[in-house]
Amino acid sequence: MSLLERVVLPVASEKDAESTCDAALKRIESVGGRVIALHVVEKAGGAPDKASVEQREEQADEIFEIVRERCDALGVPVETKIAYSTDVADAIFETADEADATAIAFTPRGGSRWMKLLTGDVALSLATKTNRPVVILPDGEDD
Repeated sequence: MSLLERVVLPVASEKDAESTCDAALKRIESVGGRVIALHVVEKAGGAPDKASVEQREEQADEIFEIVRERCDALGVPVETKIAYSTDVADAIFETADEADATAIAFTPRGGSRWMKLLTGDVALSLATKTNRPVVILPDGEDD
């Protein structure tokens, strides 16, 4: 079994989908792996959400279209999932458990340390609370 056999790829935006695919897909393809692309709609936990569910689902469809095109071009099997949660890291872990994923892989997202402190750092939670390998790929590298 390869580390990249069944990989959950969390994708937050179209730009994130592009950079994550650039960094991950050739590696996944080289071992005959498959992708579970995940977009988490972060719920406000009682406060009004910033956008409607329909808007969020449309955004997810646009993000998934990028992932599907990139996976299809390399012959990498892909499935997509939208999760709704007040905790992005927990939603990623739940999806990885449901898919029996061999790893979770992502590229780091920008943001100041101050913003990460105020809003919580999903990458830190993924790295410290995981029950499976987490692969942090370099942004923009495709070799």
